[in-house]
Amino acid sequence: MAGLKSVHVRISGRVQGVWFRGWTVEQARRLGLRGWVRNRADGTVEAVFQGSDAAVETMLKLCREGPPSARVGGVTVEPSSPKDFDDFQQQPTA
Repeated sequence: MAGLKSVHVRISGRVQGVWFRGWTVEQARRLGLRGWVRNRADGTVEAVFQGSDAAVETMLKLCREGPPSARVGGVTVEPSSPKDFDDFQQQPTA
């Protein structure tokens, strides 16, 4: 898994009930990323993005805007240990 960038992201604002997760899956797959996205009980959206540095950075930029109905208040990004993901998936709320 050398050469992979992996980040854990938390997105706040009006990001639930606005198709944020489905949009994230579409964008991540388009960029060739692996990982997952899910809603959190506290109203945030959480994700792990793993792929090339350029693809991860593009995804982070997209997340700061979100889909049209979303109102992103903030995006926190932390490094994450690379995992052996098969693709990019939407997971149940945590």
